[in-house]
Amino acid sequence: MIDNGHFIGGKRVAGTSGRKQDVMQPMDGTVRGTVALASQAELRAAVENAKAAQPGWAATNPQRRVRVLMKFLELVAREYDALADILAREHGKTIADAKGDIQRGLEVVEVCIGAPHMMKGEFTDGAGPGIDVYSMRQPLGVVAGITPFNFPAMIPLWKIAPAIACGNAFILKPSERDPGVPMRIAELFIEAGLPAGILNVVNGDKEAVDAILDDPDIKAIGFVGSTPIAQYIYSRGCAAGKRVQCFGGAKNHMIIMPDADMDQTVDALIGAGYGSAGERCMAISVAVPVGNDTANRLMEKLVPRVESLKVGPSTDSSADFGPLVTAQALERVKGYVDIGVSEGAKLVVDGRGFSMQGYENGYYMGGCLFDSVTADMRIYKEEIFGPVLSVVRAPTYENAIKLANDHEMGNGVAIFTRDGDAARDFASRVQVGMVGINVPIPVPIAYYTFGGWKASSFGDLNQHGPDAFRFYTKTKTVTSRWPSGVKDGAEFVIPTMN
Repeated sequence: MIDNGHFIGGKRVAGTSGRKQDVMQPMDGTVRGTVALASQAELRAAVENAKAAQPGWAATNPQRRVRVLMKFLELVAREYDALADILAREHGKTIADAKGDIQRGLEVVEVCIGAPHMMKGEFTDGAGPGIDVYSMRQPLGVVAGITPFNFPAMIPLWKIAPAIACGNAFILKPSERDPGVPMRIAELFIEAGLPAGILNVVNGDKEAVDAILDDPDIKAIGFVGSTPIAQYIYSRGCAAGKRVQCFGGAKNHMIIMPDADMDQTVDALIGAGYGSAGERCMAISVAVPVGNDTANRLMEKLVPRVESLKVGPSTDSSADFGPLVTAQALERVKGYVDIGVSEGAKLVVDGRGFSMQGYENGYYMGGCLFDSVTADMRIYKEEIFGPVLSVVRAPTYENAIKLANDHEMGNGVAIFTRDGDAARDFASRVQVGMVGINVPIPVPIAYYTFGGWKASSFGDLNQHGPDAFRFYTKTKTVTSRWPSGVKDGAEFVIPTMN
């Protein structure tokens, strides 16, 4: 049994609130360990550690700060297999998928090694008579991240790396469902030379979240999760005067044009729709074939592929995807399939009855495929977050693009076509934050920014890329004139460049 407390002041500490919950192993439904649920006092202890350590870290020059990131990359390479095993056992995704989770986080760490360049200010010599003007980027102080269960390595690293590279101290509140990897990441940062107190991990539930939102010394908060919680954190955090970026739910469409390579399209759709059991905010959950002939050709190839998906335990290297994260998540997804049937959608492949021999207590579900879904159905409107794909038949390209544009969420979208003109038009007109052209999961590479539109995102700055350095710093502008350039006499009008 693994007892996860917190990571405060450079070391693991036991929880003191008296509250904890089980950490499950989704592939067999056994209890893997426990996780402490922090009180406001425990969160405050982490903030005090961070607040005391941050000035010294901010005074460390950026090049020396990023050397810690470089050493951290070396240590993760050493621990890669062990981290992937922890992640897979606590989340349920396959080992291969867990390694991808870690790798996409490390790519942001690699980009943050460029922090000395990204934090450079601007300088104007002779902006006025004897006047120079320059700007500098400075850290905010103590900042925090609240991250979800579905990417327990990637999303914490997306937030930790730029925050500490910029000279901030960071409080991480990871998901209580799979805390093992975030705790180990914190230990590896200390081993890499990060001063104690610069990275603290506080495990917990809503009590810890509210403590973060209300703490006066936390200057900024980043969140990834569902849209209702994103709205709650954004509104309450902003009301408290904090800088806040929140990323919510998604309903990602794949538009399939009549000229698309159907074999390539189905390969992409299978992986994007069912990988990680659909527990991805960038998963394709709606396929939109344009024209009835396109839809029929799609279904002819797609149905047998969904029927042949291999579901298995996280340790099975041949499995396409593993279990869902909790028993409650499994029942929720099955409930959505029930809703789809009752709404009149055609359930072509039904994975609700799937059971894994030898793992009967695991949280498994086979792939489900709906056809003839319409825009007024709940299974189209709401994020299901499971291995369920809906096919919405669009008579024309204009109908297809309208579906994506009219949906309240705007995280990711893709179009599959061989027509460059159609692809260019689509990229220009679609009202979604991240667009793929013959790319099913358009998560930008780490030196671009990640973020959706509409109800998928709250705040004006995205994750990673240049926006991360803007989010975790504040700009100070200095106007400088030395005595030799000062003329006699007082001036009572506003200074100008005349």
